[in-house]
Order: sequence, then structure tokens, then C-alpha cells
Amino acid sequence: MNRIKVTVALTGLNNTDNPGPGVPVIRGIRDSALFDPRIVGLAYESMEPAIYMHDIVDHTYRIPYPSEGAEILIRKVLEINETEMIDVLIPNFDAELLAFMKAEQQLREAGIKTFLPRIEQFEERQKSNLPSFGKKYGINVPFSKEVVSQSDLDSLRDDFEYPLVVKGRYYDAYIAYNREQTGIYFSRVAAKWGLPVIIQEFVRGTEVNVVALGDGEGNTIGAVPMRKQYITDKGKAWSGVTLDDKRMLDLTHDLINATKWKGGMELELIRSEENKFFLIEINPRIPAWVYLAVGAGQNLPEALVKLALGMEVKPFKTYQTGKVFIRYSYDLITDIKEFEKLSMEGEL
Repeated sequence: MNRIKVTVALTGLNNTDNPGPGVPVIRGIRDSALFDPRIVGLAYESMEPAIYMHDIVDHTYRIPYPSEGAEILIRKVLEINETEMIDVLIPNFDAELLAFMKAEQQLREAGIKTFLPRIEQFEERQKSNLPSFGKKYGINVPFSKEVVSQSDLDSLRDDFEYPLVVKGRYYDAYIAYNREQTGIYFSRVAAKWGLPVIIQEFVRGTEVNVVALGDGEGNTIGAVPMRKQYITDKGKAWSGVTLDDKRMLDLTHDLINATKWKGGMELELIRSEENKFFLIEINPRIPAWVYLAVGAGQNLPEALVKLALGMEVKPFKTYQTGKVFIRYSYDLITDIKEFEKLSMEGEL
């Protein structure tokens, strides 16, 4: 069978101790028997490792941060498209999604297809909105509160017991055991991700996750649950194992059906000591551990590309349990001339 040529542009090329999803998403697409992909990397920094992994990324372009302005970011992507003729764009960072969602029609008119959550879906699952989200959809959610200043922290004793969790708008979460630590983490998160900062009730239990893909009509194309086996000091999974857990799958299917979720998602859950599930976060895109799902029999990156192209996608019915991923690092050797070329010319 002749494979279908497709040009896919992706962000999330960082693959360090806080890895982006770009590399595992690309690996899933490259594993496809259906597609013959050309991979265009979109990098925010010159030291994102996948830039120099030439068996992973065919060509890389530097793009401006969303904080520099959504119009500037989209204009650069459209400029790149004039050369690359991008078929599918897969953004992999929370902080950039809103810019690409708002520009969906503009991108489509230029021939670039996406498959992203709708803006209302994106907004209602924001960390600051999670309590009302849980109430709306009948899901246990830890109590949380927005704070915008150090003085707000003094009133937390009225609503919280220590330890508590200090979270950024997009990323980062720290467990604080006293008022002093809360203040330190508040300043750290606010400086990096802005205000408000989210204070969340700490739920004791086991952290488990689900990677899933919704078709936008209420159907779950695929879902694979996982338990983290090793967690870094940044709270990222460095190894994990697929689980046979019908309750986690039922929760995921019910949520996708109720929200008509479109695109990839990751549910971050705590299984409490009382064996209740608490939803602590919904990431509105494919997570960095998605290659575990591919290895377990559900190639969700390939399915995402098919959905973006308007192709028929049949839901996955099974996956293999007991599959383990172990992340590792190695020294990638490149030449300073490649770094200079990307830095000076904006592409490699």
C-alpha cells in the first residue's frame, strides 16, 4: 500500500527533565503504516533537543512566543506555510493553544488543519474553573481558590489545612507544608506564569493519569490509563505502567461524552485512600507520555492526524495492560554551526 504523504508541523520539541509532547507525538506519527510524514518542527528556543534529532524532525523553524502576541505567532506560522505547505498543525503547549484555537479558521483557509478543543471547552476546564467544572459534570474535584497577592495567603487558614498545593495557570505545582513555603512557591509560580495563582486542597492518595482522544461528537477514539512509577522533582512521570481500570475508563468516556471533547486530553487524577477518584487537572492536549499508549496498541498521534484531515477513525477497543515506559537521557552531539544557523537564520 502506498503511504499518504503528509506534512505535520509540531511544537513541544523540548525533551529535557520537563519534556514536551513533541517527540513522542512525532514518534507515533512516524510509526504509522498509513502516513509518510514530513515533520516540521516549530521551536521557541534554540536548545530544544528535537531540533537536532534529524531522524525525528526534518526541518525546524524558530517561532515567537505567544506572549509576544498571538498575531505575530500566527503570522510566522503562515509565513512558514508558504514554504512547507503544512497539512496538519499540532500545538503541544497549553500556553499557545488559545492563540491557535482563535486562528483555526485563518489557518484552515491557508490549508493548515488542526484538531483542537473548542474555546469554551478549553476555558471551562481551566484550573481556576475546575471546582465548577466538577460540579457541572459530577466529578470529585479538590477545593481550590485563586490568589493574586501575598496578602491573600494569610486568609488561606480559613479554607485550607496544610499541606496544600500551589499551582501555576498553565504549569508547575508545588506542595507547601507551611505559610513560608506557600509564599515562596506563590512568588515562583507568579513570576513564571503570571496571576492568578491557584491554591488547591491536597488529597492523599496515588496519582494516576489517562491519555485520551475525543472526536468532538462525544465519542472516545482512544483512552489509556497509567500509574506513574517514578516522578521527578518537577512532578513529571519518568516511568509509568498501563492499568486495567474500568472506573478510570468509564470516567473518561463519560466526560468526553458530556463535554463533546475535541482533540487530545490528559486527565490527572488522585485515587484517594478511600478509593475515590479526584480530578486535579485536565491538560487540553496530548501529554508527553503518549508513546506509552502507542506501545500499548493505541496510536493516538496517528489518529489525531487522521481526525484533522477529516478521515474516518474507528475507536480503539483494547490496549495492553502492564506495558511500562521508562524515560532516559543521552548525550546528543551536534555542531555549533547548526545552533548558530538556527539562531541567526531562524531555521535549520
